[in-house]
Amino acid sequence: MTTAAHAATATRLPRRTLLAGAAASALLLLGGCAGLNTLTAEVSSFGEWPADRAAGSYAFERLPSQQARAAETEALETAARGALAKAGFTPVAAGATPDVLVQVGSRVGRSDAPWADPFWWRGGFGYWRPNPWIGPRWGYSAQLDLSARYEREVAVLIRDRASGKPLFEARASHESASTSASAPTLAAMFSAALADFPKLGLNPRSVTVTLPAGPAR
Repeated sequence: MTTAAHAATATRLPRRTLLAGAAASALLLLGGCAGLNTLTAEVSSFGEWPADRAAGSYAFERLPSQQARAAETEALETAARGALAKAGFTPVAAGATPDVLVQVGSRVGRSDAPWADPFWWRGGFGYWRPNPWIGPRWGYSAQLDLSARYEREVAVLIRDRASGKPLFEARASHESASTSASAPTLAAMFSAALADFPKLGLNPRSVTVTLPAGPAR
């Protein structure tokens, strides 16, 4: 083979490799985009919803502590409306009496990774010796802390308005790196919590739902 032929072959091979790599990257990107449109939550549900009872109309009920945080509670109720509608519930008409009362809640807690222990060095000022032939020096080093994770949980309690008896309770939890959750994320978590209503299932169980339009975190 001539020198020119060798050069042409050497030029073609990397191009094929680049094309194959680009195709693989496109497939991975498509898979990643699909994953960004869904949310998976751990769901637990309890209750004794009567088999012959329809979902009916509802009104939200707030605890005194929730009344003191009206804006936060209003945001949770707004996020839960879509999930309640999918489960068959309708908002009570003005001046009418609802069939059920609904309470919603949310909490967030920090969950450190198993390696997040003071024994492990996590950056900061320290004494170090970069070279055995150089004397000890003080320096500053930093390390990004990726160990902290935050578990957000939403809860729904549905009670019979006439008797006050709890009929259905569901909780959904989701882990992320943020202490806050966007409106689409909260809506998706409530959808996961009520996805099986009025049926009960294995507790806990993983439920995957589609995120509503909008930024999620």
